[in-house]
Amino acid sequence: SPEEIIIYRFAIAYGLLLVACRERLGWAGWREELKFLGLGVSGVTLYFWSENAALQYTQSANVGIIVSAIPLLTAMLAHYTTHDEKFRPNLLLGFLVAMGGIGLVIYNGQVLRLDPRGDLLALVAALCFTAYNILIRKAPSGYSQLALLRKSFFWGWVAAFPVWLASGGRPAPITAFSFDILANLVYLAAVASVLGYGLWNLAIERIGAVRTSNYIYLMPLFTMLAGVIVLDEHITPLMLAGGGLILLGVYVNESSRFRLVSV
Repeated sequence: SPEEIIIYRFAIAYGLLLVACRERLGWAGWREELKFLGLGVSGVTLYFWSENAALQYTQSANVGIIVSAIPLLTAMLAHYTTHDEKFRPNLLLGFLVAMGGIGLVIYNGQVLRLDPRGDLLALVAALCFTAYNILIRKAPSGYSQLALLRKSFFWGWVAAFPVWLASGGRPAPITAFSFDILANLVYLAAVASVLGYGLWNLAIERIGAVRTSNYIYLMPLFTMLAGVIVLDEHITPLMLAGGGLILLGVYVNESSRFRLVSV
């Protein structure tokens, strides 16, 4: 279940961080620990739970489209919560162009089917990760990136247990853990969690939440290319057109930063 995956995935991720980060991290005080709790709940527990749960009710294409709104949502929230990342008109234009391309890549001629439960859960996932992008900018200072990640993952993992228990969760039997499942969990923990979040947080520190989130638009494009390489899928003219629009949307957003495009 989505709840079980979170428990196992971040148990492994936290174990890896304990090995990689040998710093002594004790109780930092209520104010700082609440900030770490906010990071863990928004960026780990609720984000992954709502996104995975959404896939049980609605099409993966719907989830992909809705989650792709994170860059625009981040830009809007950053406008009101930061002093150096204000909303620019080109961000909306880039969003519309990129979303048009993402729609072509993801749907590729399929019929759009809406499901209120799944689509709403996907929107919750997008809002949770948007909150994480802003909260990481306001994270407690004086911590290394690994220490910051370790504290956040710890609280995210702890917060996942009530969600798991509320869903009627029971530990999976040992026989359920085949090599493929274990390999997938280790990949999710080591690459998609520790490495992915570590690089993401570092990017936000260096170029800001808005510019970093802009590159989320490229995910369907990379997925399309991976499908060709790994799954022997075929690229259609619609997908090529969509890929071009995605790149154009990213360019427009970046140009708004450097004032190369004006609206």
